[in-house]
Amino acid sequence: MTTAPAELDPDAAQAAIEHCYEQGWSDGLPLVPATQPAVDKFLAAAGRGPDEVIGRLPQLDRVVTVRLAAVNAVMAGCLPEYFPVVLAAWEALMRERTTTGGGWQSTSGPAPLIVVNGPVRAELGFNAAGGVFGPGFRPNATVPRAIGLIVRNAYGIHPHQLEQATQGLPGRWSICLAENEEESPWPPLATELGLPPGISAVTATLLRTCEFVDNRHTGSAEQLLGDFADTIGRSGSWIFEHAAVGVVFCPEHAQQLAAAGFDRARVRAWLAEHSGRTTAELARAGKDRVDGRLRLPGNGQPDHGEPGSTFQRTLPSDEVRNLPIAVAGARNAGISMVVRLFADWSGTAVRVQKPEEN
Repeated sequence: MTTAPAELDPDAAQAAIEHCYEQGWSDGLPLVPATQPAVDKFLAAAGRGPDEVIGRLPQLDRVVTVRLAAVNAVMAGCLPEYFPVVLAAWEALMRERTTTGGGWQSTSGPAPLIVVNGPVRAELGFNAAGGVFGPGFRPNATVPRAIGLIVRNAYGIHPHQLEQATQGLPGRWSICLAENEEESPWPPLATELGLPPGISAVTATLLRTCEFVDNRHTGSAEQLLGDFADTIGRSGSWIFEHAAVGVVFCPEHAQQLAAAGFDRARVRAWLAEHSGRTTAELARAGKDRVDGRLRLPGNGQPDHGEPGSTFQRTLPSDEVRNLPIAVAGARNAGISMVVRLFADWSGTAVRVQKPEEN
């Protein structure tokens, strides 16, 4: 235990934290009290009008302003310089079809996935390497927590009330990673999505879950992709005719694929063609029907092992909006992550705006 400096009052700090709990503002963890001077620093870092409306949930008749976002970013433990990233992440999420509808209240309990590109990664200390899906780095932890507190406190969506998650996701408000651009063989995700190289930007969407692929067993690009296709095609993820996914490749897997001539587009095309299950396999899982009707006769090749059974593709097409690809993590093992998209992804990146640019 450390001794607090004489000018600090730990008892007052504890009382302020308990006050936040009593008001119902907390996500379960201690909050940083949002004093007016602290909020003013965040507003100055954003360079935007405090009453600007940046989000609206029509069915609840509630809005998010820049000021409300600042208050929750303070409570989440952000530094003022993180606030432009919080705003960019929020805007990226507002471009998702479901975040202005029922996404935040879904029984799936979807988790935002936030990917950061550009110089802001190093400037603010975002983790892009080992343990990138885990804890230990303040910006990676507090930026998505700010999003969760905004949803809770501005929209009033609390668990067991307006939030209806059946079980929810581990780490629902903690998935924020920086792309490992230095070890990626491909251009940054934000660049692929149309922003100029070297721009600080955020891409975000909602996820149903994450599943890792551990493959250190083969030097064949096709065998490696086959492992990803098997994970993507898992029947448990299907509740509609198709399902969209993303992949966060570790540098080792990305470099192996690039060395074999695969860019992002070719990876997407391969996975779109090979990811899925046969109608017979789906029938054994009780998923050979969609909305009360039998699945289409087949959107792939016949399965000659089972007469009448045809291959059903998981992905509707190889368009980028159906399969975002990023590169993050350490180059110390062949372990990557498949992420299940909650619904339609906007397929866009949002530039991080500094005060002088607003």
